[in-house]
Amino acid sequence: MAKVLAVLKVFPKDVDTDLDAIVKAIKKRLPQQYELAKHEKVYVAFGLYVLRLYIVMPEETEGGTEELEGIVKSVEGVESVDVELVTRVEFF
Repeated sequence: MAKVLAVLKVFPKDVDTDLDAIVKAIKKRLPQQYELAKHEKVYVAFGLYVLRLYIVMPEETEGGTEELEGIVKSVEGVESVDVELVTRVEFF
């Protein structure tokens, strides 16, 4: 069964938000069939970093990335979430 890789850009509420705590909270909230394959901090400007998350999820997920976005947005310290890329992968 093929899976989907979703790349999300997660914006914190402010520059002082603990990005590592956000990653830990997201990992805990993800359903069992989802996997956080990779995450990285990306510098934006003026001391602001955002998170780029690489999440593998089932291809047949109803509603696409809507559920995933809702999970990430529900984490304390998250201001907003942008979906950068969704692509089908077979190697996860």
